[in-house]
Amino acid sequence: MTARVIDGKAYAAKLRGLIGDGVAAFKGETGIVPGLAVVLVGEDPASRVYVANKAKQTVEVGMASFEYKLPADTTQDALEALVAELNARDDVDGILVQLPLPSHLNELAVIDRIHPDKDVDGLHVVSAGRLVAGLPGHVSCTPLGCMMLIKDTLGADIAGKDAVVIGRSILVGKPVAQLLLAANCTVTMAHSRTQNLADVVRRADIVVAAVGRAEMVKSDWIKPGACVIDVGINRVPSDVEGKTKLVGDVAYAECAEVADSITPVPGGVGPMTIACLLHNTLQAARMRRGMEMDRRF
Repeated sequence: MTARVIDGKAYAAKLRGLIGDGVAAFKGETGIVPGLAVVLVGEDPASRVYVANKAKQTVEVGMASFEYKLPADTTQDALEALVAELNARDDVDGILVQLPLPSHLNELAVIDRIHPDKDVDGLHVVSAGRLVAGLPGHVSCTPLGCMMLIKDTLGADIAGKDAVVIGRSILVGKPVAQLLLAANCTVTMAHSRTQNLADVVRRADIVVAAVGRAEMVKSDWIKPGACVIDVGINRVPSDVEGKTKLVGDVAYAECAEVADSITPVPGGVGPMTIACLLHNTLQAARMRRGMEMDRRF
């Protein structure tokens, strides 16, 4: 048996279509165009490509895109002043400061300056607290994308499923565990110091791998019929001399022979991240104006 491939690219395209419909409906109700501001500091090539893709997709769904490209030597005070300015602007519903920042800047301090209502990346401590408390708020984009793919694959009701999350980062591991708990799964958080890690993972109906180690999860770790969500993006040498390739945290080919469903790398979780950023921006625009969240998603 070969696992079903969970096509994140196709799902993200469908989601962007729904977001476009939601943006049009919001504009029709309010006369307002939701706006997303993205701040890039420095010249990191990967970040530049990512920010360009965000801007392109923002415009495609009918939102306003505001881009701020700052030099690598931008000071902490200057960056925080820009965030304060964006907080005060009514035409900006979401603010994203592209990470990582240059080493001389304090990332946590910058994130802390973003108003929680505009924290569409879901990284502010208030956003994290709202998630834990089960209150409305913005969820980090990659974990939100993981949950959408899980529910699309297994059905909306995943209550009682045994889930194992490998990795405990604030970006993915911890928030995705909270989302699984909110969906009434039984959740185990595993990490580099978990004893008998393979045995822990092997009991899971749902595996979310977000540990940052290339192809660490092997086929004998996977329960037959499990749903495997691979968040990892690791660059390793390819079969062609001097070239590299992207692989996940899961040994895809062998795990696909055991699992029921699995995300590829690339093309699985990755495309969902920007789509969920746009989702959060639309919801922020509605929430900031006292409207209910859009329930079409």
